[in-house]
Amino acid sequence: MQSTVELRDLVIACDIGTYGPGDVVPDAHVLDLTLKIDPELVFIDADGMDRVFDYDPLVVEIDRLARDGHYHTQERLMTRIVEACAGYAEIEAVDIALRKSPVLAGAGSLGVRLVVPADQLAAVRSRLARSTG
Repeated sequence: MQSTVELRDLVIACDIGTYGPGDVVPDAHVLDLTLKIDPELVFIDADGMDRVFDYDPLVVEIDRLARDGHYHTQERLMTRIVEACAGYAEIEAVDIALRKSPVLAGAGSLGVRLVVPADQLAAVRSRLARSTG
């Protein structure tokens, strides 16, 4: 068994990029996030929040990070979101994509994807523990 929590098409309120006169300024940044979690947190024997992964606090943290100030790059915000995910022991791996639109004259989207397998997420956890400890 495998299980994931999937957050799709979340339009986040963020300030990303530096634009000059005549540049196309995106009007939306959209987040897709897939979290690999233990199947025992999905295939449950009784209905109860104590049996599942409560993703609501993570969504609140993503919103806080997005609103945290100006970002020059999508990649920096994505990195901070992955670090937030690393704070949850229930999350085993992360697949994150952030895209902006429009890209040209009201059309298209452009995005970045990062796949963080379990061993790399463990390395992020270790690095964060060293920097705060």
